[in-house]
Amino acid sequence: MIKILLQFIFILLLAACTTTTSNATTSPTSNATPSLTSSTPEVPATSTPTQETVDMTKIRYLALGDSYTIGEKVASRNRWPIQLSELLRNEGIDPDVTIIARTGWTVQELWEGIQANPPVGTYDMVSLLIGVNDQYRGYPVDGYREDFRFMLNKAIEYAGGDPKRVGVLSIPDWGFTPFAAVQDTEPISLQIDEFNAINLEETQNAGAYYVDVTIISRMGLDDFELITGDRLHPSGKMYAMWAEKTLPIALEILSEQKGD
Repeated sequence: MIKILLQFIFILLLAACTTTTSNATTSPTSNATPSLTSSTPEVPATSTPTQETVDMTKIRYLALGDSYTIGEKVASRNRWPIQLSELLRNEGIDPDVTIIARTGWTVQELWEGIQANPPVGTYDMVSLLIGVNDQYRGYPVDGYREDFRFMLNKAIEYAGGDPKRVGVLSIPDWGFTPFAAVQDTEPISLQIDEFNAINLEETQNAGAYYVDVTIISRMGLDDFELITGDRLHPSGKMYAMWAEKTLPIALEILSEQKGD
């Protein structure tokens, strides 16, 4: 009986040792090294910004004229052909601008200036604004017609013989400036109208484009910011208005060439 009892006690002790050893060798899961993929929140992928290159259409632009084209008393960036070029760049067109103009030039003097520095090659677009000094000096309108027709044909020649690449701007009315306010300005305006009637007719006969900026120039006494400090010439603000009015014509001139 005692032997059986001792065997039973031995079995109980053996079982107790086995349980203790098992508990001692099992590591708690809370102490395990955390997994990087399971415990670290996923960072969403960020898209890399891309720079899109816009191909600009390059053109050659020739601007012919006098003080209104060279921009007397304004910074070069405020000249209307330069402001027009900036507007064209917004449309994806990159003009290379050549200006042949000088303050005080008549039509004949413009031609002499061109001969001294002739344009090279063919231009995609040509603008012509000339005649105010012919009027200012009292030259006859008939003489202006002949000279203007000659100069317009030259402008067309520089545009590769295509009149649809040429835009003529009307002569501004300097009678609507503080400079002219001390005299009777009605004769000035009437003469400007006569000269403009001629350049409009010649432009239409040639098949070129025409832009009337005279209307804008007659706002000079309503807003003095449209005139420079010399009380005579347009400011950059007025030239901006000319450029905006010319922009649709310029776009039409260039769009027609795309269809060729």
